[in-house]
Amino acid sequence: MAVNATPGFDLQPSAQQTPLSTNYINNFDFLNQYLPDVYEKEFERYGNRSVASFLRMVGAEMPSNSDLIKWAEQGRLHTKYQAVTSAGAAGVDNAVWTIPNNIQNFNPALGGTSNQAAFRAGQTVMISDNTVGSALQNKGIITVAPTAANPNQVTIAYYEAGGQTMAAGVSCDIFIYGSEFAKGVEGMQGSLESDDYFFQNKPIIIKDKYAVSGSDMAQIGWVEVTSENGASGYLWYMKSEHDTRLRFEDYLETAMIEAVPAAAGSGAGDYLQGVGAGLSAADSSGSEGIFYVVGNRGNVFGGGNPTTLAQFDNIIQRLDKQGSIEENVIFVDRQFSFDIDDMLAAQNSYGAGGTSYGLFDNDKDMALNLGFTGFRRGYDFYKSDWKYLNDPTMRGGINAGAVNGLLVPAGSTTVYDQILGKNAKRPFLHVRYRASETEDRRYKSWITGSAGGAKTSDLDAMEVNFLSERAVCTLGANNFFLFQKA
Repeated sequence: MAVNATPGFDLQPSAQQTPLSTNYINNFDFLNQYLPDVYEKEFERYGNRSVASFLRMVGAEMPSNSDLIKWAEQGRLHTKYQAVTSAGAAGVDNAVWTIPNNIQNFNPALGGTSNQAAFRAGQTVMISDNTVGSALQNKGIITVAPTAANPNQVTIAYYEAGGQTMAAGVSCDIFIYGSEFAKGVEGMQGSLESDDYFFQNKPIIIKDKYAVSGSDMAQIGWVEVTSENGASGYLWYMKSEHDTRLRFEDYLETAMIEAVPAAAGSGAGDYLQGVGAGLSAADSSGSEGIFYVVGNRGNVFGGGNPTTLAQFDNIIQRLDKQGSIEENVIFVDRQFSFDIDDMLAAQNSYGAGGTSYGLFDNDKDMALNLGFTGFRRGYDFYKSDWKYLNDPTMRGGINAGAVNGLLVPAGSTTVYDQILGKNAKRPFLHVRYRASETEDRRYKSWITGSAGGAKTSDLDAMEVNFLSERAVCTLGANNFFLFQKA
């Protein structure tokens, strides 16, 4: 039987801007002879309601004093071109090959310095037919390197007596595997520059506020309230203040996960440019969150949850082509967690019904452990439930753009920090917050008004203000995997 749709979970907002019967006790009918028994303590029916913890587990925080954060990431060490075609027919001893301009490893936006193909005379190459099912290949030596006049053409002489094995115009891969020179000739002509990729992100300002009038602060509540941060008491307005603080702390993380840059001409860009005095749209509109970066520069598994080893093998083979990070953590929603458990349990071939799978001594006198915390197949994968993906007030239950999990490489990587002007080791995920010797904007909180001890204005209220200015840096996004619904 399925879980009934009703009664379901409550999605009514718990935070209200005005004192209503739903957030204040109003049963003061003392003429009623049947007075109710009132429980002294508020019941925590949703447990720990906070969804933050992800970045605290996998990242770090460090200061930044600029409106822009820039870093460089390494390019590939070796050279390979795809969709390369030959002008010569099958059987020729040498031929001119053309590298498509849109395939060359040149991208000025990512720091490229030349649109000339990185082939040099004397280098030896392997050529492979890209046609599915084809086994045709050649090995050759470059006799004429690309020039400024012909930046995407190279002449190759073949080692095989039969000459070129594939027909003219067939799409092929070419990669360099070495070089060879005759005796007594000059050395290698030309040199190669390192291929770096430059990325940047900008911090966003996150704010929140809680306000309560001085009169309401004088009202003693009847119910003892508690909060996830351990605060408790009988003053009801303190409950709302603690909840506002917790909500703000959640937003500090979820904003780093979900943030997107505002497109040129977008409504958000126009709005932020208008309210930010003296700022351009580029300086005041959005940021690149984790999901945005991984979706654009990382790897995406768009077929739902991988439920078989064959599907995980495809993921592993993609990771082989990236940084080959040894240890990875998969942050998953509940269904993805179950799917991984079921996939690993299916590998068991001992015991009826799979009840003896894993490394557990599952005898009849102990609780049966039906879950796994990780596995090794090529790399080490650890599984961790991510509450943010399950919470029905956040990403839990949505369909369009649903994310089932995120694979995050463990450890750190070395990048060139343009602010520091040197190489630095950084976690793959980390948060940069604005700070200087006189101003720290990591997490600011201050009280204004004339109530609750504040004496900053004639406002008969206490206002608790929260502010942070931060951005998340996703280094080596090519090592991340985003799992989405089909």
